Amino acid sequence: MVGAGISGAACARAVRAAGLDVTVVERGRAVGGRMASPHLHGRRVDIGAAYFTVTGDGFAALVADWRARGLAHEWTDTLGVFAPDGLTSTSGTCRFGAPGGLRSLARDLHTEVSLGHELREFPDGFDVTVLAMPDPQAARLVGDAIDWVEYDPVIAVVAGFAQRTWQLDAAFVNEHPAVTLVADDGSRRADGAPVLVIHTTPQLARAHLDDPDGAVPPAVDATRELLRIDAAPQWTYAHRWRFAKPAATHGDAPYWFDGPLGVCGDSWCPNGAPRVEAAWLSGHRLGLEIAARLGSRM
Repeated sequence: MVGAGISGAACARAVRAAGLDVTVVERGRAVGGRMASPHLHGRRVDIGAAYFTVTGDGFAALVADWRARGLAHEWTDTLGVFAPDGLTSTSGTCRFGAPGGLRSLARDLHTEVSLGHELREFPDGFDVTVLAMPDPQAARLVGDAIDWVEYDPVIAVVAGFAQRTWQLDAAFVNEHPAVTLVADDGSRRADGAPVLVIHTTPQLARAHLDDPDGAVPPAVDATRELLRIDAAPQWTYAHRWRFAKPAATHGDAPYWFDGPLGVCGDSWCPNGAPRVEAAWLSGHRLGLEIAARLGSRM
């Protein structure tokens, strides 16, 4: 298993449940992938996925277990929507957060992971190798074996303020040159910290891929204008996501599996938009098929 995000965790968990051995390697210094929650200024901050939602029974059962153990909680069912003609809101599906940051949920699913292990070529010696990662990264290992999809970049800008002066938990930002989403991290983490996480547009991110800090001023200025924040932040932080979210999906395919190679992740999303649940479901379904095929040989 290459990749210790939630799709890799779900796949490894399903295979292990069948009594099969799994080796998980991850190029980063922590599990979670784009469910990242680094420690910034005394607390965890979710700088990748903003939240997760629940639609299917399988993921719902997992989330119910997380909630029972205090690892996840309901956050909000209403988000603001900024558009050129003003601010509205949208309500419906409940968004969930995690007191320990979303990375804590991926960590809960994993057992043993070899961190800081970057592969530069396809590994040998395994019955099946699963690539649980964004398509552009998987393509570097296996070439054009699959019709890969493109991913858009995002720079996550974190801004810590002296106090919370805004009223929104989170807001989508439409048709803006700098910002697509603003989330109150203190609200979703339920600790009240006056910390905002801002997701830039792909266009702004592409302009600053080699200098993520350069995206901070336009992102912060836009957010202060949108939320009518007078004070400047006390501190900021920028993180580049070169492959933040898929620009398309693989249609009806929930994963790819051919002989010794499997691929899963949020781009393998038959229903709805790519999201945390889609990544989990892709890995889980692939893990079940791997377990069935390998188990039949035993």
